[in-house]
Amino acid sequence: MSPIGIILVVLAFIILLVIIIVGAYNSLVSLNERVNEAWSDITVQLKYRADLIPNVVETVKGYAKHEKETFEMVTSARSAVMGAKTVKQAADAENAMQNALGRIFAIAEAYPELKANTNFQTLQTQLQDVEDKIQAARRFYNSGAKELNTKIMTFPSNIVNNMFGHFKKREYFEVAEAEKAKIEKAPEVKF
Repeated sequence: MSPIGIILVVLAFIILLVIIIVGAYNSLVSLNERVNEAWSDITVQLKYRADLIPNVVETVKGYAKHEKETFEMVTSARSAVMGAKTVKQAADAENAMQNALGRIFAIAEAYPELKANTNFQTLQTQLQDVEDKIQAARRFYNSGAKELNTKIMTFPSNIVNNMFGHFKKREYFEVAEAEKAKIEKAPEVKF
């Protein structure tokens, strides 16, 4: 092979290598931003729900003044959700919030006049809508985190990430172990 041929082959190889590196890096950037966007969606929905919680508590307080412990539990869970900095903290706070809201709605069951209150019904509908949006945002986030984590570990992206080194694996926003056990257990059907 002539010297010009060798130079062209080497040049073609270098150009191909640069294209692969740039492509892998850009795909990591894109996935990282998608996961950041998904996390932002979760925090927006958690904030919206946290803004609804005081209205629910005040409405229920009017009917169930003696349930102070439950109201404090809701307030504490709301603060934990708002103060969460990591995915794990948010997931733990989210589980505490689910338990606290469950207790609020259990209280509501004991007060038929509260269940019939249109303000309470509206707040309950809004909370259910927000819960649905949070679940959708969690699925979107976890999907993006899975894709990013996979990309970080696969060739050639893993080499590119090692070269530039600022893309980190993301934690999944998971359901608590107690909730997983409930989900995995088959429901009992009694007639």
